[in-house]
Amino acid sequence: MIDIQQALDLIARGTDDIIKLEELEDRLKLGRPLRVKVGFDPTAPDLHIGHTVIINKMRQFQDLGHTIIFLIGDFTGLIGDPSGKSATRKPLTPEQVRENAETYAQQVFKILDREKTEIRFNSEWLNELGSVGMIHLAARYTVARMLERDDFEARFKNNQPISIHEFLYPLAQGYDSVALECDVEMGGTDQKFNLHVGRHLQQHYGQPPQVIITLPLLEGLDGVQKMSKSLNNYVGITDSPDEMFGKLMSISDELMWRYFDLLSFRSNEDLAALKAEVEGGRNPRDVKFLLCEELIERFHNAGAAVAARESFIARFQQGQMPDDIPENTLETGGDGIGLAAALSQCGLVSSNSEAFRMIQQGGVRIDGEKVSDRTLRLEAGFSGVLQVGKRKFCKAHVE
Repeated sequence: MIDIQQALDLIARGTDDIIKLEELEDRLKLGRPLRVKVGFDPTAPDLHIGHTVIINKMRQFQDLGHTIIFLIGDFTGLIGDPSGKSATRKPLTPEQVRENAETYAQQVFKILDREKTEIRFNSEWLNELGSVGMIHLAARYTVARMLERDDFEARFKNNQPISIHEFLYPLAQGYDSVALECDVEMGGTDQKFNLHVGRHLQQHYGQPPQVIITLPLLEGLDGVQKMSKSLNNYVGITDSPDEMFGKLMSISDELMWRYFDLLSFRSNEDLAALKAEVEGGRNPRDVKFLLCEELIERFHNAGAAVAARESFIARFQQGQMPDDIPENTLETGGDGIGLAAALSQCGLVSSNSEAFRMIQQGGVRIDGEKVSDRTLRLEAGFSGVLQVGKRKFCKAHVE
């Protein structure tokens, strides 16, 4: 059995805040499985590894012997979480909630142990609460306290509308903790207000207030902005093994340790040993291989992880291009096409502006030769391999 301090060290790894740490220690000393809740409003799931930071922490609690409550917010999803929003969020329909919840569950059980996960829907108790119960619940919190939220405060000062039903969201989320008698609730840093409402309501209902654990937002491949599909700095959990391996190998050596902290299931002792090896002269590239293989095995399988590593070594360390480069014929009516537009049409970049930026940064090649001219045009009859970064290739034919 892991001792209390080891458990605290593992739980604290990669967290943004724990409120209150001494309360968590007291709960762990009770010697019983803690009830740990994480709520998910089933908005359309399109997960990247940044979303899995909190799911990994859920799995760590499972490995420590605690009960994970995977809460589907089928009721709160009909309200729409206002956290971090500058305008009222469009609520989901009941049909969207059901469809998205099923898809979400399929993805998260790539990480969580299904047999050790309690799946609940908050409509179980919030539907039963009824109008009278909701009025009594609303009486537990003041408008002044609601307006202490950064997003509500900003919208109020800027004369942007705040709908009354948005005030109900943190109350409903907080009541979930009462209904489930939670010991711990986890969420992203943007959820801190809602999690505090849960502590407040539990005290009103005569329960010990839950411990709050907030998790940070994972930086994307650029190491600067949060991971996001719109910023094209993400690793999707449904990416192919080769694509996932190549993307992860592109992160900086410094960012690698951040990814280990937030995404790896290796122990603190293992990570300390790896850092010592790098400080002692081991190539960080080899340690990064371990990160890539662990994540690919999690979302695919061990064989795919080994094959992706071998493919990466052959392709990039031995200067080989992949055998299965996609082809694209660009119809220009004989007028040719600018390189930036060609890269965009081939799907190697998300926009012309990204293409210009990649050219300026030296990340674009034609047939293996680096290109620095942003104004270059590919004339009719051109045929060659366009490359962006280390991973993206396309055989382009200009007509």
